[in-house]
Amino acid sequence: MYVAVKGGERAIDNAHAWLAEERRGDPALPELTVPQIRSQMTLAVNRVMAEGSLHDPDLAALAIKQARGDLIEAIFLIRAYRTTLPRFGASAPVDTGRMQVSRRISATFKDAPGGQILGPTFDYTHRLLDFALMAEADAPAAPQAPADILETPRILSFLDQDGLIERAAPDDTIPRDLTREPLELPADRALRLQSLTRGDEGFILGLAYSTQRGYGRNHAFVGELRIGTVAVELDIPELGFAVEIGEIELTECETVNQFTGSKTEPPQFTRGYGLTFGQCERKAISMALVDRALRWQELGEDNVGAPAQDEEFVLSHCDNIQATGFLEHIKLPHYVDFQAELELIRRLRTAAQQEAAE
Repeated sequence: MYVAVKGGERAIDNAHAWLAEERRGDPALPELTVPQIRSQMTLAVNRVMAEGSLHDPDLAALAIKQARGDLIEAIFLIRAYRTTLPRFGASAPVDTGRMQVSRRISATFKDAPGGQILGPTFDYTHRLLDFALMAEADAPAAPQAPADILETPRILSFLDQDGLIERAAPDDTIPRDLTREPLELPADRALRLQSLTRGDEGFILGLAYSTQRGYGRNHAFVGELRIGTVAVELDIPELGFAVEIGEIELTECETVNQFTGSKTEPPQFTRGYGLTFGQCERKAISMALVDRALRWQELGEDNVGAPAQDEEFVLSHCDNIQATGFLEHIKLPHYVDFQAELELIRRLRTAAQQEAAE
C-alpha cells in the first residue's frame, strides 16, 4: 500500500510538471505576460473578478495565465486566494448614480436624457474574423473618445416621476455576506443578487433566455445599461467620515418589466437589477432578468413552474465552483464504491439467472 501511495505521488508530480510545460507552450514563442492579459483580455479578466468576488485585475490576469485560459479554473484560484485575505472593514454602498460613464444605453427611450453613449461594444460589429489581427499590425487610430460624463440621470427615474414604475423600498439592514456565510434558503433579494453576480455567466444566461421564451411570463426591456467607474469609500471611525480609497469599474443594468398590478398595487412596471465588476454586460442583463423572475412571490404573481422562478434550483446550481467541484470529483478514484456496485450487479444477475432456470 505504501508503494502504491509513493507511486501515486510521483505520477502527480509528473502531471504537474507536464501541466506547466503545456501552459508555457512553444518555448520559441514569447511568453504571454500578466500585463498583456490584463490590458488585452479585459473581458475575461472582468468575468474572473466578478465570479471570483475579488476586484484585482492583476491577480485575475495571473489566474487566467496559470489556468491556461480556463476561466472557471481561474475563478477557483481567485476565490481560494480571497479566503486568505484579512477583512479589515466594509466599504460604504457605492453610488452608481455618480458613475463616470464610459457606456450608457437604453432600449426604452431613443432620446434618453444625457444621450446614448455607445462606448466600446461588439453590438454593431459584423462578427467577421479580422485576419489583420493575425498579422499583428497596429490597430487603426480610434476617434477621440468623449470625456467621461459625471452623474448622468437615471432613465428609470423619468418613469418614477409619473408613478409608472415600482419604487424600491428603503432598506437599511446590513445584508449577509455570501462569501463568509453559507447560503440559506429562503433567501432575501440582497442574498439572491449576491449569488447571481457570483454565478456562472453561461448558467445565468441560459435561465435569462428561458424567461424570454415564455418560461416565466416575464417580458423585459433594458431600461438602462451603464458601464463606468465609481468611487469606493470606507468609513474611518477615528475620523468620523468616509474616505475614498479607490475606484472600480462596474456594469449596472436595470430592466423594465411588465406587471398587471394586484389588489394593493396599480398596474405599473417593475424592475430587475444586475450589477457586476468590470464590463460584463451580458451577465448584468441576464442577472436582471433572473432577479425579476425570482420576485414572483413578492409581487403576488403566479408561479408557472419555470426554472428561473425556482429559487432553490437557481441559487443552488448557479455557482460554477461548487458545480465544478462536484462534477469533477467523479473522475477521481472511486475504486471501492465501484467494486461494491459491481458485486451487487453480479449478485442480482446470478439471482435472476437462478430464478429463470427454476
